[in-house]
Amino acid sequence: MTAQPEVATLAGLTAPDVSGPVPGPKSAQMLARQAARESNARSYPRRLPIAIDEAHGSFVRDVDGNVFIDFLAGAGVLSLGHNHPELVAVATEQLGRLTHGLDFPTPAKEAFTDAQLSMLPAAMRERTKIHFCGPTGANAVDAAVKLCKTATGRGDIVAFRGGFHGASAVGMALTGLVEQKAPVPNGVPGVHFFPFPYAARPPFGGTPEDCGRLCADYFENALRDDHGGVALPAAVILELVQGEGGVIPAPVEFVQRVRAVTRELGIPLIVDEVQTGCGRTGTWFAFEQYGIEPDVIVASKALSGLGTPVALIMYDKSLDVWAPGAHTGTFRGNQLAFAAGAEAVRIFRRDRVLENVREQGERIGGLFGALRDLPWVLEVRGRGMMWGIELVDPLDGQPDGALARAVQDRLLQEGLILETGGRGGGVVRLLPPLNSSSEVVETACRLIIDAVTELGAERAVAP
Repeated sequence: MTAQPEVATLAGLTAPDVSGPVPGPKSAQMLARQAARESNARSYPRRLPIAIDEAHGSFVRDVDGNVFIDFLAGAGVLSLGHNHPELVAVATEQLGRLTHGLDFPTPAKEAFTDAQLSMLPAAMRERTKIHFCGPTGANAVDAAVKLCKTATGRGDIVAFRGGFHGASAVGMALTGLVEQKAPVPNGVPGVHFFPFPYAARPPFGGTPEDCGRLCADYFENALRDDHGGVALPAAVILELVQGEGGVIPAPVEFVQRVRAVTRELGIPLIVDEVQTGCGRTGTWFAFEQYGIEPDVIVASKALSGLGTPVALIMYDKSLDVWAPGAHTGTFRGNQLAFAAGAEAVRIFRRDRVLENVREQGERIGGLFGALRDLPWVLEVRGRGMMWGIELVDPLDGQPDGALARAVQDRLLQEGLILETGGRGGGVVRLLPPLNSSSEVVETACRLIIDAVTELGAERAVAP
């Protein structure tokens, strides 16, 4: 039996290598065993039927030897790609020193805290505190809501249609996706959903240019109207670029008006940066591009850069009214994540990763210009290295989830892993490693362009 190549052979690749069917026989066997033994709630292997053996950078190899470009990257977790050697080295060193520290101070935790605070805008650093949560973004969302309710003494929360904030009870209550929460009766009460400025499908009609203004008008009028039916909330929670909702960036005018109204009325603004944070949109946090300062920042996914879990909230000191133990979590002291996360920040600065995100974002936007006039492409949109292509039925403009899944499946057969999402599952989504090379980005984009163009044309002429 021939041994599998070492993981190092994945380094330096610029193209995938799929030599057989996907799933291959070994993957098919493992997927079958998984289906027999694991929860019915498993999701990614249903749409991306491979069993992964090893990975490096922007590439993964399955157990059958097929090599794929990975533009899912752990759902945005792997900001520096798989198994970055310097992150592996510091995590390995930390493994022999201390792995679990609850919320005790440690050198690794202090270095991580220093690194995270240093990435905030200068005006925010001295008045920001950090709370370490359980190791998921959903737990950090729970913590943010709990903090704001405690600080304000109020109970209601305002969220936005299309938003996604996790699968915990609180996160699900704040999430717009009805399908996710419909099977779970008696959800968390007191959540009010407001229209999000989705320019491709304006909630109030009118032109895309009017979308942000009209949504901001509605938001402001409802909160100011003493007969508007919405009590002064404990917080407003907002994604600046909706991720699972279909990669929908909020207009600057809308965000700035939401910030102005919440500040005037004394409502804490929570910005959920679980997916957009750690450089994904071209700045360390997306809110930096909007000229605002939130009261609470939720961060998780890419904080370690390596996939070792960590989640936190950063918030204005004025909100820090918690009693000791108000929000705990046994695994909030992940020293491996802290060591890797501090090193990741150093690498971001040294290697000018944010500049690469902006450069590759422009490259992706330029290449995808070839798709914008196709009748089955409603919109191509994104920021930095977070992009979505919304596919529709050209006859009625409704989301075409079947076409998006067909694109995803064809690309997997050709060696590219990516995700779908948005309304009706009709958005093809990209979350590449942020240090992906120009060659890898161009290879992936060419595969996407061909798949969307050819599969869309086939569906358009089908009887």
